[in-house]
Amino acid sequence: MTSAPVFSPPNAPLTRPDLKGTFGMVGSTHWIATASAQAVLERGGNAFDAAVAGAFVLHVVEPHLNGPGGDMTGVFVTAQEPSSPRVLVGQGPAPAGATIEHYRAEGLDLVPGSGALAAAVPGSVDAWLLLLRDHGTWELGDVLAFAIGYARDGHPLLDRVASTISMVSGLFRDHWPTSAARWLPDGEVPAPGTVVTNPEYADLLDAVVAAGSTADTREEAIDLARAEWRGRVGEAVEKFVGTPHRHADGGDHAGVLTAADIAGFEASYEDASTVTFRGYTIAKTGAWGQGPALLAALKILEGFDDDALDPSTELGAHTILEAQKLAMADRDVWYGDPAADDVPLAYLLSEDYAAQRRALITGAASHELRPGDVPGRPTPRIPALRTEYATSAPAGSLPGAPGGGAAAGVGEPTVPAVDHGHPAGEAPSATGSTRAPGTEPDSPEHTGATRGDTCHIDVVDRWGNMVSATPSGGWLQSSPTVPGLGFCLGTRLQMTWLDEASPSALTPGRRPRTTLTPTLVLRDGEPVIALGSPGGDQQDQWQLLFLLRVLVGGYTPQQAIDAPALHTTSFPGSFWPRTWTPGGAVVEDRLGDDVIAGLERRGHVVTRAGDWALGRLSAVTRDPATGLLGAAANPRGAQGYAAGR
Repeated sequence: MTSAPVFSPPNAPLTRPDLKGTFGMVGSTHWIATASAQAVLERGGNAFDAAVAGAFVLHVVEPHLNGPGGDMTGVFVTAQEPSSPRVLVGQGPAPAGATIEHYRAEGLDLVPGSGALAAAVPGSVDAWLLLLRDHGTWELGDVLAFAIGYARDGHPLLDRVASTISMVSGLFRDHWPTSAARWLPDGEVPAPGTVVTNPEYADLLDAVVAAGSTADTREEAIDLARAEWRGRVGEAVEKFVGTPHRHADGGDHAGVLTAADIAGFEASYEDASTVTFRGYTIAKTGAWGQGPALLAALKILEGFDDDALDPSTELGAHTILEAQKLAMADRDVWYGDPAADDVPLAYLLSEDYAAQRRALITGAASHELRPGDVPGRPTPRIPALRTEYATSAPAGSLPGAPGGGAAAGVGEPTVPAVDHGHPAGEAPSATGSTRAPGTEPDSPEHTGATRGDTCHIDVVDRWGNMVSATPSGGWLQSSPTVPGLGFCLGTRLQMTWLDEASPSALTPGRRPRTTLTPTLVLRDGEPVIALGSPGGDQQDQWQLLFLLRVLVGGYTPQQAIDAPALHTTSFPGSFWPRTWTPGGAVVEDRLGDDVIAGLERRGHVVTRAGDWALGRLSAVTRDPATGLLGAAANPRGAQGYAAGR
């Protein structure tokens, strides 16, 4: 899969080896999830058994990054049908009561970034159980035993979980007492490394497993478990969210999610969206996710010579940033739920359209939003935008959240107060470059407002099954903990606009356009790479760098993950408060002073994020000719882990 490097060679030794083997490989954002998934492979389970086991563990050990009340998307192939990538749809729709009129009547102009009004129907758990039923081999109890064990017996609390709890502890004490009871034992923030448990969630999973005990078949047992999950969760949620509670806008509102909404949702499958790029097929979600934006960027970039595609050079970084801006502009005006909207995706991914978009890229950075035109279709209106670095609010505060302390769970980017431009209240310097005040992934802001993030897991087995999945939502800081469940709801509806003209308008029954976007790569009809990353709007941008470095530049997967990352913020963010930085580019300092200065000369408004601040990718690989498997994981934050043999 890799060859002699075409791009500039990596400028530092690998942080860890590219793993190689023939038995099975796992990469994820937490070492315990990776180890659990690998344990399933070692005991004879396939990639789907392993991925589901690892995913439920992620719910327990990364509660600030995902939870059972959230959502997920996956893309996978089976050994029986290796050339047919499928998408696992674990994104629930807007509840029946989630109308624009209702939210406006609550005094809102944006869907809040936290609180039950931001909750779509939870979709993650049902999706994982569907995948296990149809493509796994293990019994449900055996798969869930890992997560149940860590929830009941405990696991060491991550530093970042403790930091997140600390920064929202005032919110919990003053406004979210059920979260205080869950996360502030004896009224205090647990120290990093403390062994923490979640007995309510363990009991719930035990009950779900027990619901299938009378079934005649494994598949029937899992379906009974799915029904039990919907019933228990729906009843508890409806009873709880009807009481007003604090939201990210600083006001108190009741939620609209009901037991009927939850009972009516079933996860599903659909065909992947694909394009070809330099002889490879890239498979992503449909336009209800942001995945096609990566496909569009690849088609734009395919028309450039190799020397314009190296992210480590001034020319390459500039060209990539400009292509990403164009792809994201189209995402924001054209993408939506195809079940409700006629999304012109075939045209947006066509060769002719890519050529039109490519012609817009010049040697200077664009500071405009430039969505393209579709023949016979009016271009949807761009909603009113908020420019983050132009605000005069105190540093770290968020619009509508007095003192910042009421806003929790807002956004999904990895670097707080950076990923959508300059820190609030800090204008760009004369050179256009600023230094990010907090560069560790998912670190909370000092005001109490935090930005959630996401998890990811990739698995490949010796038979050729391969899956890439990105679970998210339901962060502990998203909304109050629901009594009897041990977890909270997600906030995916903040993807939507309270604007009827937008393809992402809040509409009952419509899926919000999610940022969750795993990737599968095929060559000659065989899967060769599964990859993904947390990071909200940055997920596809960081994956694009990986794909260019591996597929064009000759990097190994670990070299590509380790290499300096960058992304544009020159488009409206998907997360509350929906800000943007015209011409914005966030870069790791390791990109180099010369390259960064060159980007600034071209007009990019650069934010330096630190040496190791951006990108949290993992990947697994397979060589169909030899059966050799591989895995690589992100070193940033000292949390991601790959394993295999």
